[in-house]
Amino acid sequence: MYVLGVSALYHDSAACIIHDGEILAAAQEERFTRIKHDSSFPSNAIKFCLEFAQIKLEQVDHIAFYEKPLLKFERVLENFLHISPRGVLSFVKHMPSWVKQKVFFRKYLNDQLRALNLGSPQGISVQFVEHHLSHAAWAYYTSPYKSAAILTIDGVGEWTTTAIYQARNQEITLLAEQHYPHSLGLFYSSFTQFLGFKVNDGEYKMMGLAPYGSRDSLSYVEAKNAIENELVKLYDDGSIELNLKYFQFLRGKQMINPEKWETLFALAPRSEEIELANIHCDIALAAQDFTEKVLIKTIAHIKEITGEESICLSGGVAYNCVANGKLIKRKMFENVFIPPSVGDAGSAVGAALFTYFALNPDENKKEKELKNKISFLGPEYSSIQIRNLLRSSSMNFKNCENDSIIEETASALESGKIVGWFQGRMEFGARALGARSILANPLIEDVQKQINLKIKFRESFRPFAVVLLEEDLQEYFELKQHSPYMAIVTHILDEYRNKLPLDFDQMGISQKSNFVNSKFPGITHVDYSSRIQTVDEITNPKLFLLLRNFKERTGHSLLINTSFNLNKEPIVCTPEDAVQCFKKTNMDAMALGNSWIEKKE
Repeated sequence: MYVLGVSALYHDSAACIIHDGEILAAAQEERFTRIKHDSSFPSNAIKFCLEFAQIKLEQVDHIAFYEKPLLKFERVLENFLHISPRGVLSFVKHMPSWVKQKVFFRKYLNDQLRALNLGSPQGISVQFVEHHLSHAAWAYYTSPYKSAAILTIDGVGEWTTTAIYQARNQEITLLAEQHYPHSLGLFYSSFTQFLGFKVNDGEYKMMGLAPYGSRDSLSYVEAKNAIENELVKLYDDGSIELNLKYFQFLRGKQMINPEKWETLFALAPRSEEIELANIHCDIALAAQDFTEKVLIKTIAHIKEITGEESICLSGGVAYNCVANGKLIKRKMFENVFIPPSVGDAGSAVGAALFTYFALNPDENKKEKELKNKISFLGPEYSSIQIRNLLRSSSMNFKNCENDSIIEETASALESGKIVGWFQGRMEFGARALGARSILANPLIEDVQKQINLKIKFRESFRPFAVVLLEEDLQEYFELKQHSPYMAIVTHILDEYRNKLPLDFDQMGISQKSNFVNSKFPGITHVDYSSRIQTVDEITNPKLFLLLRNFKERTGHSLLINTSFNLNKEPIVCTPEDAVQCFKKTNMDAMALGNSWIEKKE
């Protein structure tokens, strides 16, 4: 049985193809169109998936869509009615496309599929899976557990903003849910906008900014009190109630009421051109702390009502790897699983998996290790394709036979060079996991600033993840479980830390980010934290060999791993994308398959 999974028309559109419960291919539309967070119908991603599976559209048994369009349309319509007459102009502007894409979605879907010229969609059944159930299915069916609790949290699906499920064998049962407009995801996005970052894109920037704040500062205390006493009410089960007079997301893309927020926080909303100050960091920290408080209460409630030993997390809020690290450290559940691509892209696969198991109730989900089967699902390019491109681009390169590309890369990294690493099938999800990565030596004092300013062209305060051999994890970090999908933040051990000066909390962002606070400054954030990716020989054999070689040279297997892209662009997909990115940046070298390209002085 072939099931084509699709998510589209909001953000991060994606597609996948599964065969008899096995994920064959999956990709986000943005990687092909080069439009970050592309929300358009994933025509290119669908075409890739069908071509990878070597099937025509007629061979697809079911198409699974990641939400119920009519239910979402009902919420949008009620939203417009609630804010009328203020929303009339917006209603008139957006309703025609909503009617076309949501009310008559089957026709829209068929039209888009016919335009691919890969066969006729006639007769293929279409299954609509509720948005949060798609999130839950992605997390549960890719986990190693037969029995587990599931928590999904995001901005909003059709109506749901938070959902609690329990799964046993292949069956997923809804236990409780919270509805729009009361949403932890929208709460966090509101602060993202207030602090001058883009909603649905800059939330991770706010998460990275928060550790620069100080809980001893007056502005943090005032922000914390404003959140807890005025902005939102938190209940014992982790549910929340937003004070809607402070929010404007019911009316459109503006998340907050700027005048009321300025009064509440004694600070005007920040625009991008305004320099970040300590008060912005303190507010970010207060919002992050409250988010973690909500999640801890929610997780405790889930433990109480399910009694499960394992929990799976999904939805956009599960990208908050700082909160994930705190939850794991508290050990409320024995096992915590967070898949890659926990946002809407992953829901394309979740919808497909749910459809498959719903139609095959006698096929039990097996307890198995899927680390290497749910992250590297995109396109791959042969050595011949890569060499032909390099020749046509007049690029000087060296062909490295066997594992000599490992030697070249490890040697360059040891000497302090920044290397683009393009190998195998592209990652599925928001994070580069060692197929489309930029790698660097974290021992270099100013390497973080070099990458941010000279390669990524982004804010200098932004931290980088660390990738290391799975077997070395506890030698350097407090984390006790593996983290193959870069979904967990933990702290570096005390023996690698440098003592902070007494006036550290009073320093500005630039001073704090320039202070060398550990032996590995490239991957240690201002609060001694690191976002972790662990690698074993099965998950990514080539990266495993590189880390082992680097360890033989330096005594440690730790490398900076950041996505192979420019700021405001998607991660590279093709060798052409990689070459263009390489040319536009101050990257020193690139391992493009088995071809080695190095910039000369």
